[in-house]
Amino acid sequence: MEASCVTGRRGKRNYCRDKLTPGKRERALQKDLQEVNELLTKATRKRLRDVLMTEKHKLELEIKNQAPPKPKDVVEEEKSSLGGYTVKINNYAWDQSDKFIKIYISLNGVQKLPAENVQVNFTERSFDLLVKNLNGKNYTMTFNNLLKPISVEGSSRKIKTDTVLVMCRKKQEEKWDCLTQVEKESKEKEKAAYDTSDPSEGLMNLLKKMYAEGDDEMKRTINKAWVESREKQSKGDIPMDI
Repeated sequence: MEASCVTGRRGKRNYCRDKLTPGKRERALQKDLQEVNELLTKATRKRLRDVLMTEKHKLELEIKNQAPPKPKDVVEEEKSSLGGYTVKINNYAWDQSDKFIKIYISLNGVQKLPAENVQVNFTERSFDLLVKNLNGKNYTMTFNNLLKPISVEGSSRKIKTDTVLVMCRKKQEEKWDCLTQVEKESKEKEKAAYDTSDPSEGLMNLLKKMYAEGDDEMKRTINKAWVESREKQSKGDIPMDI
């Protein structure tokens, strides 16, 4: 069985459409599409138009793959049936086989709940998990814009000791490098930032990233190193910038 496994917290995104509720997410996608269409009317250079058209097709595909909104009375009924307060699940692990993507969510005592209290709704490119009334709390997890299409009919969930296993049936038996399209794009951007033939440029990109994400102490350290490097360079002690 070919498998890869990643455990951890869902990474922070520069752009967080996938963390929005379905209704807000669709509105955000529609606004993005509207803006891209406006830019297309003004763009004259072929290269720019090609980039915008690619983004337009991607947004249209995301909108198409959105789960249909639930009727208002169904939503209100679900809300009224939830006791306690709701906790968003951020911790998980996943792996894959030839046929399935498997997401493991640890929840103490979940096996003691009635089966109907653990619900998963699948679409071709998303799934929502709802665990109701577990030790006085409700737990939710949503994955939108999965990396590749899944079979709604072939997907399911299993309840194990202290664990919910969500099994997404692949439509095509091929390896996934990550779970969502957003994760893939984030990895590609990071890779592009460091894939450079100029070693000093790659180092500068790394320092910029460390500076942007670091705390005050990290920023002071980087500033100090940069100033010292400049001073040495001006004296001819070192041949290149850091």
